[in-house]
Amino acid sequence: MAHHIPSGASTIASKLQGNLQGLKPSQQKALSRLYTRRYPNQSGYTTEQARELAILSRGVGRQLGLLIDRQGRPQMVIVGEPGSIYIPELPRARLGAGRLRGLRLLHTHLTPDLLSREDLMDMLFLRLDSLAVLTVDDQGEPRRLQYANLLPATPAPREEDDEPRAEQPAYQVHDVVPWDHVEVDFAELAQALEDEWARLAPAPSESRRQVTSPTPGAGTGEAARAVLVSISTAPKSAQERELDELEALAETAGVVPAGRMIQRVHSLNSATILSKEKLAELETQALQAGAGLVLFAGDLSPSQLSNLADATERKVLDRTMLILDIFAQHATSRAGKLQVELAQLRYTLPRLVGKNKALSRLTGGIGGRGPGEQKLEMDRRKIRERETRLKKQLEELRRHRAAARRRRARAGVPVAALVGYTNAGKSTLLNVLTQASVLAENKLFATLDPTTRRLRVPEERELILTDTVGFIRHLPEELKEAFRATLEELESADLLLHVADASHPELDLHNQAVEDILREMQLQDVPRLLILNKWDLLDEESQAALRFRFPDAVPIAARAGQGLEALSQEIVRRIDWERDVRLPPEPVATAGDEAATEDMADDESLFPKD
Repeated sequence: MAHHIPSGASTIASKLQGNLQGLKPSQQKALSRLYTRRYPNQSGYTTEQARELAILSRGVGRQLGLLIDRQGRPQMVIVGEPGSIYIPELPRARLGAGRLRGLRLLHTHLTPDLLSREDLMDMLFLRLDSLAVLTVDDQGEPRRLQYANLLPATPAPREEDDEPRAEQPAYQVHDVVPWDHVEVDFAELAQALEDEWARLAPAPSESRRQVTSPTPGAGTGEAARAVLVSISTAPKSAQERELDELEALAETAGVVPAGRMIQRVHSLNSATILSKEKLAELETQALQAGAGLVLFAGDLSPSQLSNLADATERKVLDRTMLILDIFAQHATSRAGKLQVELAQLRYTLPRLVGKNKALSRLTGGIGGRGPGEQKLEMDRRKIRERETRLKKQLEELRRHRAAARRRRARAGVPVAALVGYTNAGKSTLLNVLTQASVLAENKLFATLDPTTRRLRVPEERELILTDTVGFIRHLPEELKEAFRATLEELESADLLLHVADASHPELDLHNQAVEDILREMQLQDVPRLLILNKWDLLDEESQAALRFRFPDAVPIAARAGQGLEALSQEIVRRIDWERDVRLPPEPVATAGDEAATEDMADDESLFPKD
């Protein structure tokens, strides 16, 4: 029985590994000589090598394991226990989404037992070329051999096929054979498997799309295929909705969703959030889909992120990390970049723990102090210092925008702010109403920076129309705090124009999420007008149902220019044009910040300085 346990090793060693306690020097010397052997790929060993391994294993009374590369050279000799063997952590240098590790494991069993589920799980998690068990009798003679290998996924069925595709096995276990009648070339087997993975890989146009990571030092890569995972106590239908939204987020970030996994649990595993069985299922899906990325629909703790990355040897991101990545991609102005960076730093700081390739150990307590701990504290201090500088620059931004709001109030022109769930069509509506040129795409969070424009409405009146960042369910706290300077634009609004996607199947949930966020911002008392956008995508029956449910809402199709006149008239009716002007607090005079000045250019053109 083989178990994979993490260890501090990061490279394959050239000395004996495992349980060496109690071994005589002569036994250790004999075991070390195994490094000098060259094991053929055909059959896996010679008869002399099999007998030597069996005699040594019976002599020390423990299982022995050899990790052999495709040139037949032992890369690691492992001494186990009588009934098990522990495989240290292996380097990841060769791993890719569709590649095996380039190592096969041959290990002995001192009982007639053959491959166990634990053996097969280790082969799966370590992505070994193959795994073979050689049984040894009481006299130290080899008896039987059984081997297994991983399997690529078979092509998905065509849409016209009626037969559902059965669950695909992750590995193939071959029949038991006499130890001296093994007829397989292990190197050719591994190469054939990798060729099959390459054949089933996505087209270059898909695989070239990159995903960036908000975590420092993660870099970018071409392995932008991901398995989407939802593990929670919610009903399956709610988890499906979570994964639908996660899929939209993934596509916005440039990731190709390659599979889904859902599990409803009574309580979450605090270590890895997944049970060992589900972890094996996840590894199977990721391996067969050629996915180098795992995306979780919920938020993960720092320890869960670290443990999952170690177990899967893939990049693991939770929902917050993915949203931060999208914000980082879409931030164009200097102020937007500052706000995203602040959110990233706040998210990263509590996760700046654990292993670092540049350090020998970072654990605290007795025996854990030293250069590693000092380096970790230096990194934390740098993050805190950078966070302090960003806060000061964003405070300048807030003061500058507060001054602009004060000038608007003195001009006596009312303000209407566009709010709504992300990708509901706010920017499209702003462009149509004001002939602005704000980026409007069918993506989540396409617009981050607030945009302000004058809008002429019926009865020869004017107002200020402001577009802000879109909302989303469970908006990360780091983003709420970082974008406080942006969202404060809503506080001075006389009317909130709540734009909703009428064609979305989760319209009610989206509306509730927006209402919840407005309540958290203490904006529940500001007058609101519900605008049902994308009305032209609905059939007559659906339109009638929504008119009955939302009698005060205004249906429009912003992209097609439908319903805009009725919307303008309703805006005029909802705004109190005779209201008393309430000036915002006078901002504290400071030296102007370049980022703030740059991002408030729209306001400067609308209203001259006092």
